Amino acid sequence: MNLVFFLIAGVFMLAAFAFVLPPLWRARELQPSDLDHRNIEIARSRLAELKSNLRAGGITRAQFDEQAAELELALSDDLSIESRVKAAHGRGRWMAYVVALAVPLLAGSLYFSLGRFDVVGHGEELAKAAPDGMPTAADIEKMVAGLAEKMKANPDNAEGWLMLGKSYKYLEQYPKAADAFANAYRLLGDKPEVMLLYADALAFAADKNLAGKPSELIFKALELEPENPNGLWLAGLSKVQQGDPKAAAVLWRKLESLLPEGSEPRKEMQNIIAGLPGQAQAAAGEPKTPPATVPAKSITVEVGLAPELRSSASPDDTVFIYAQAPSGPKMPLAIVRKQVSDLPLKVTLDDSTAMMPAMKLSNFGEVKLLARISKSGQAVAQPGDLIGTVENAAMPGRSEYKILINQQM
Repeated sequence: MNLVFFLIAGVFMLAAFAFVLPPLWRARELQPSDLDHRNIEIARSRLAELKSNLRAGGITRAQFDEQAAELELALSDDLSIESRVKAAHGRGRWMAYVVALAVPLLAGSLYFSLGRFDVVGHGEELAKAAPDGMPTAADIEKMVAGLAEKMKANPDNAEGWLMLGKSYKYLEQYPKAADAFANAYRLLGDKPEVMLLYADALAFAADKNLAGKPSELIFKALELEPENPNGLWLAGLSKVQQGDPKAAAVLWRKLESLLPEGSEPRKEMQNIIAGLPGQAQAAAGEPKTPPATVPAKSITVEVGLAPELRSSASPDDTVFIYAQAPSGPKMPLAIVRKQVSDLPLKVTLDDSTAMMPAMKLSNFGEVKLLARISKSGQAVAQPGDLIGTVENAAMPGRSEYKILINQQM
């Protein structure tokens, strides 16, 4: 238990009592003895007036007796105020005792039965584990493992399986992600978004191969939602892998029509479609040029590490050198993997280092170049990674670009 926590809680409770208890305990401002004297004097004055009227013949004896009786009754009622005030005052004070005893007992019992006082001390541990406030890769993996254990105890929680699948995908544990999405699909049935998440995870688990079950799920989802952008994109990739660029172009042109006119994503989609075999010539109405005569686009990158950051990197740390589209999807258009011990180095990025046939360097006239040192060895950026960038590198343009890794994420 944390003594400081209970001291702070006690101070707050005393402050609350300082506002609540005094009004219940404090005596009323009414003074019964003063009222008694005043009421008696008023009654005497009124009785003297009645006697004077009787002697003057203003009222009869019967009227005098009647009004004198009323005056005596009124005075009797007024003199009973003292007892009523004391009774009311006594009734208010018992509530102060109840509040003073019941509130701490009730709050304490609820806290000990429902609260988690033991987590108070974990703040220091978390602060040591992540001084900058960002969870580390180990923290994330621990949380995901905890979620996986909870799902074993509650296997019918569809939203939990979706969350677990997305978490595994973030950690690039694609087989586990596919299993989690399979459970969500089992519970939720034919929901397009779930089917597409499942298909995507299956494809990554099979080295980005969409053939078989992934394609089946993708096209089934498109039957339910023909204008689902993610479904159209994945379906086009599936057709490219099947060697059917014409079918991919049809799907992606439909996706292009759903994107805002003049937007960067739409322009990128147009570039991707134009990069499909036969599409550029078909659009221009020109005869096909044999692929061998088309010069391949490439870009040379020289990478170095800033001296002030050398102590923050180990020789075995992974270095990712890659190109991205200036906007839109952040999937690398071309990527090379090296180690810190190789720095400084020079690499060439071209279509042979593309991750997806439809997302390649030669489809873009301008790219963003990045070099990142990954402590975890994962392609997904993590807090603490070291990075350097070059914006707006022309394709084709300068034959060589230099990247200095000089920032920490």
